[in-house]
Amino acid sequence: MSNLKEIRTRIASVESTQKITSAMKLVSAAKLRRAQNTILHLRPYSHKLNEILQNLSSSMEISEDNSLFTQRVPNRVLLITIASNRGLCSAFNANIIKEVHRIVNEKYKTQFLNGKLELICIGKKAIEQLQKYYNVVYANESLLETPHFEEIATIAAGLINDFEQKKIDKVEIVYNRFVNPATQKITIENYLPVVNMEPGSSIQTKVLDYLFEPSRQELMNELIPKILKLQLYKALLDSIASEHGARMTSMAKATDNAIEILKELKIKYNNARQAAITNELNEIVSGAEALKN
Repeated sequence: MSNLKEIRTRIASVESTQKITSAMKLVSAAKLRRAQNTILHLRPYSHKLNEILQNLSSSMEISEDNSLFTQRVPNRVLLITIASNRGLCSAFNANIIKEVHRIVNEKYKTQFLNGKLELICIGKKAIEQLQKYYNVVYANESLLETPHFEEIATIAAGLINDFEQKKIDKVEIVYNRFVNPATQKITIENYLPVVNMEPGSSIQTKVLDYLFEPSRQELMNELIPKILKLQLYKALLDSIASEHGARMTSMAKATDNAIEILKELKIKYNNARQAAITNELNEIVSGAEALKN
């Protein structure tokens, strides 16, 4: 790196990279602010709906009328995997891919070997990596750019129908849950069957004196599809917020690293320039001495 031209070229390259990473950090921060507000406002609504569902289901007997609660031997399993369309977000996508492989190897290896494991992949990175190994029955990239509830509702309705028709026995969602801009938590969430409240739990006592109009069963039939659609939508929004947080953090670190590299390069450049000037002065002095002689 003693050559001044090489150092100048390297400095220009790092400065260009720093500008790009800094701009990407700002863009991700703006997107994160919107995504964070959306998911934080949705969570209380989702939590309250789930609480109502648990209250309603706490004293109900599982029957053919509420088959979405029926626990079956998971012969046919479907995993919903949510990643991102782009990289440069640290280990965001790699962690999801690793988690899917781990789940398959530890929980559903028999189903995988028997060809009864299927995947729904949302996000280009999940599609590219997982379709090499598993049977991806549905793939979607556009949902991450424009997360419309109607599209999610259509996917959820299809899953509910397949579960009721016994085409699948278990559905789980694998995604990054948003904790804060610097922290994303890998989450494996049960989707189908719906988990019923255990008899005798503390929540059960809250509903004993309630009168329901229409009947408890009618309310359940109306609420469960809505809650399942919302659950999948919330997982998607969580993943989107997590992606922007991961990318913002990653670009901030890259910008800081570029600043440190620039400091080191400028010191090397100044030292090399100083050495070059000293050599030139020595040559001039030597030349002047030679002329005197």
